[in-house]
Amino acid sequence: MSHERRFNASMASMLEKAERLEWLPPAEVIAALAVPPGQVIADIGAGTGYFALPLAQATGPKGKVYAIDAQAEMLSLLAGKVRDSGLDNVELIRAEADATGLARKSCDFVFMANVWHEFDDRAAVLDEAMRLLRSQGRIGILDWRPDVEPDHGPPIEHRLRPDDAVAAMRSAGAAPLASVNVGKYAWLVTGVAP
Repeated sequence: MSHERRFNASMASMLEKAERLEWLPPAEVIAALAVPPGQVIADIGAGTGYFALPLAQATGPKGKVYAIDAQAEMLSLLAGKVRDSGLDNVELIRAEADATGLARKSCDFVFMANVWHEFDDRAAVLDEAMRLLRSQGRIGILDWRPDVEPDHGPPIEHRLRPDDAVAAMRSAGAAPLASVNVGKYAWLVTGVAP
């Protein structure tokens, strides 16, 4: 898989800026995802855990979050945050988005935040997500809006429309559920596996 658009791990400090909490509030996203307790979640492209840790709190001690990232540097930063949080339901996995290594039908929910535009082969990533999902499992894709000036995030020409994610979900066999804007710069598309 090509990595031309992958976020550079050397810039991970940008993911930790307090202002990000204002323009992409994790609580707003978690509320839109409506994650019930006890869910097994794959956070693909987890980075430094901006959503992995809130997802772990939402799913609770009976649930689990697989925080998946291809970059060891990101997982190293996340490991420290997991230790400091006291959460014991987060498992770090170094893997590519299209080959997570997780067992078939092992997850109730697959989430991808701010990485959709980075994938060259989005169909392969969605095929992997569908492989992971149990029957009626849900998928959530959050990414950068192309209709908002890029004060933050990737250049406009790298951004995709939510309709593209909806069409890709349909092609992969998922039924789209909702498409909403969240925060100042993002859209969120959710769907359900057959």
